[in-house]
Amino acid sequence: MSRDLRRLARAHAHALAASLALAPAGALAQAADGPGPNLVIEIAGQAQGRVVIDLLPDVAPLHVERMVTLARAGAFDGVVFHRVIEGFMAQTGDVRFGKGTGTLRRAGTGGSDLPDLPAEFSDVPFDRGTVGMARAMDPNSANSQFFIMFDRGHFLNGQYTVFGRVIEGMEVVDRIARGEPPRQPDVMVRVTVED
Repeated sequence: MSRDLRRLARAHAHALAASLALAPAGALAQAADGPGPNLVIEIAGQAQGRVVIDLLPDVAPLHVERMVTLARAGAFDGVVFHRVIEGFMAQTGDVRFGKGTGTLRRAGTGGSDLPDLPAEFSDVPFDRGTVGMARAMDPNSANSQFFIMFDRGHFLNGQYTVFGRVIEGMEVVDRIARGEPPRQPDVMVRVTVED
């Protein structure tokens, strides 16, 4: 994501938190499990727990296929959450530079050896628990990095590909260490696919 987008996200963080505090209790509930496969992430660190993401192949088939391929290959295992912004999102998935071994100064600049994906923008909004693909300025540059929304971020709608929703473990996501990068980043110890 660009620096302008980061600044915009930070500016909206306080307003988002205030509006969510006034939202009805049901508005913050986790999504229900759909027909798609599920991505199961075991997180270690401050968060410590299991997160289940319902993938949306009817919304973003190419992106879901990529996530399933990388997860089944074990590519996400050991990858850190390298960019976590309070009131906005937690980003991970840099399978090249985001492994928890050695320095993480390049985390967030890499992807997989697979080609970048074309955008699959939809009308699915970026709400709390929505999972989207990170990308560079080019809309067709998504590869392996993704982010989970802490709160609503409708300014992202139609600009980033949504490919899933958290259906279990949002309380684990809420505990992920903040920072760009965090001092002690949480790690996706194991990522699997359940059909």
